[in-house]
This record gives sequence, C-alpha cells and structure tokens, in this order.
Amino acid sequence: MVLPTKIEEARRVYIESLTETMAMYGLSPSMGRLYGTMFFHEDPMTLDEMMDLTGMSKTSMSTGVRALSSLKLVHKKWLKGVRKDLYEAEHDQVRSFVEFFCVMWDKEIELNARAISRTEDDLRKLLDEADITPEETTMIYNDLERLTKAKLYYAWLKELVKTFESGKIFEHVPVPKQEQVED
Repeated sequence: MVLPTKIEEARRVYIESLTETMAMYGLSPSMGRLYGTMFFHEDPMTLDEMMDLTGMSKTSMSTGVRALSSLKLVHKKWLKGVRKDLYEAEHDQVRSFVEFFCVMWDKEIELNARAISRTEDDLRKLLDEADITPEETTMIYNDLERLTKAKLYYAWLKELVKTFESGKIFEHVPVPKQEQVED
C-alpha cells in the first residue's frame, strides 16, 4: 500500500504548478492551492474539510471558494442528508479554461466599454469649448481615433467569447482524445 503522505507529495507538485499558473492570471496563491487541493479530492468538500487540508482560515476559505465559484472553477454541490454547503472543483480543465476566460473577457469588455464611452463623451465636450487650441483639437481627434480602434478590439473579443461559449472554437482547435496524449 502506498503511504498517503507519498501520494500527497506527488500531488503537491501539480498543486504548486496550478498555484503558479493561477497567480499568472491574477488569482492569489491561496486560491490556487485551494483549487489544486479540491482538484484531487474525490468527493465534494465542506469549508471545514478544506480548512483542515489547506491550513487556511475559514474566512480565507470562504472568500477563496466564492472567488473560485464566480470564475466557475468550483461548483456548489448538494448531497442528501448533508446540511453544510459542499463544493467541488471543476475537473474538466478545458471547460474550466473556457469558463474562466469567458468570465474574465466579459468583465474586460464591460469595464472598458463603459470607460471608452465616458472618455469619448468627455473628449467630444472638450471640442465644444471656445478656448480650445488647434493642437488640442488635433490631440482630441487622435484620441477619438484610438478609441475607435480600441472598440474594434473589444468587438473582436466579444466575438471570440461567443466562439468559445458556443463551442465553435473546437472546430478549429479540437481537444485531443485521451489516447492522443498518453505516453
């Protein structure tokens, strides 16, 4: 029988890799460790079980689970007879990738669309001011042109999100089958 600590040691390598990967995308290391721990866990877990396995406080655990849930990396589960909230990691990493990036790209699009609209409004108002110089007018028109190009990017990004959400991306970049990636 393989000792559980040896299994934990073997898992730790991938958990730390997930932690580093998530940090690259702006998630905290504790959220990465939490997700990695949940990734290897067979059954849905309570916050108390997660706390025991990770050593994190219940508050940190709750915050981390909420953040991971909002990114669709963790899902709430229900089991008959269990009164506490249960959570499990999304094990389909392709699905996790699609959902994570679609959520992040949608946030980016929404945030920047509002900012572009406000900036355009402010710049157009400046054009109506009586004391504006020709140089300032040129600067404003150049800025408006840059914002138009930025809007093209966000329109493209919105189409990319639709391609991911609809699954059409897999027509161009299919997910390999298990037998294609085994050693």
